Amino acid sequence: MPRRALAYVVLITLCFGLTGCDLLRSKARDQYYDIWEAVGREKREMLVKRVGKARNAQEEAQEQFEDALEEFQALTGHDGGDLERTYESLKAEFEKAETRAEAVRERIRKVENVAESLFSEWKTELETFDNAQFRKDSAAKLDATRQKYAKVVSAMNRAASSMDPVLVRLRDQVLYLKHNLNAQALGSLDQEVVNLQGDVNRLIADIQASITEADRFIAELDAEG
Repeated sequence: MPRRALAYVVLITLCFGLTGCDLLRSKARDQYYDIWEAVGREKREMLVKRVGKARNAQEEAQEQFEDALEEFQALTGHDGGDLERTYESLKAEFEKAETRAEAVRERIRKVENVAESLFSEWKTELETFDNAQFRKDSAAKLDATRQKYAKVVSAMNRAASSMDPVLVRLRDQVLYLKHNLNAQALGSLDQEVVNLQGDVNRLIADIQASITEADRFIAELDAEG
């Protein structure tokens, strides 16, 4: 990338973090994507790549939530050994799950940002067609792409929302253990672990559905060229 373009990308990226007029931030975002497009990275390609990264982040989150569940399930057979170490281990699993969940949300935000810019530009460019049939065909493709995108981003947001009840339950269990480091407290968590498994199972189902939609979206847009 030319140095001038690189410097402008950095400048626009920094602008995203500043508070101020929404209109200015929107224009800055569009200019950011225009710079990338000028060096060969079209918004459509960026959207496909960001959907792929969000998909991978969800897969990593699923693995972490499964690990956390296994750690808490082990409580049911705990013999009351080193409770402090048990608490620290569970706390670490919870914090990793929190980090993975936030990574998923950030990836989804990035997908939404580039999609908003892509569709805005596409709609504006429709008005520049002189050929009515070209305009009609392009408008139909825009609508079809929007519908595909709506499905995948809806599935992603649904999966992200499913992480919240799991995190709440994990947080409660970790905090309870912190306040009650004794074998009796571990025994009282048996039913909570069962409830946690139900929440994790629902989360996994939502993540798998989201991954399926992401894979379909990527394959369809790649096939369109």
